[in-house]
Amino acid sequence: MSRSPVRVDAVLVQAVIAGALSFAHLHDLAEAAGQTGWKAWAYPVSVDLLLVAAWRRLRTARKDGAAWTWFVIALVASLGANIATAGLLDLEHVPDWLCILVAGWPALAFLGGTLLVHSPTDDPAPAPAPAQAVDDVAVTEVDMRRDIPAPPAAPELPAALPEPAAPAVKVPAALLDHARQITETHRATTGTAMGADALSARLGLPGPMSDAIVTELQLT
Repeated sequence: MSRSPVRVDAVLVQAVIAGALSFAHLHDLAEAAGQTGWKAWAYPVSVDLLLVAAWRRLRTARKDGAAWTWFVIALVASLGANIATAGLLDLEHVPDWLCILVAGWPALAFLGGTLLVHSPTDDPAPAPAPAQAVDDVAVTEVDMRRDIPAPPAAPELPAALPEPAAPAVKVPAALLDHARQITETHRATTGTAMGADALSARLGLPGPMSDAIVTELQLT
């Protein structure tokens, strides 16, 4: 049984070379800043872990501002070490501000890693319910409605008949003249118009007839 030849990925080789050189540059810079022994080797691991944590967060949340911030911080630390060890910085006489930055990096990296790991992410949208289940429920409801008999229709009531209009009372002309004479005599005697109630009491006629006379004479 023949074995398949091992295929070398050029991208993987480049990643190994870049990681090894960046790791060495960060170690040299940390050692020059006063971090000797195992501490100098811990700095490259801290920088690379923060860079990987920020990149993994960006893969799931592209618009996460905190992830972009920590990604840029870790990238600047890695690139800064590569540039500083390229002959631009005297590693025998490291400035004080750089020693302060290197000494404060562990706390900064711990803070960034904690925020990246424990920050809440958006909950995924709930999966929609199966369509078949909805159809079964709809069919069941339709069947139940078919089994229930419809209530009998209420009998329609006949429309109310309009009330007959009361016949108009016709006042005889002689009676109307008599009533007018009474009102004029009252006005001439008292100087005031005769009221409707006084005229009705004076005539002694039924209510509809008295009302008809009062309407004709326009009394109040």
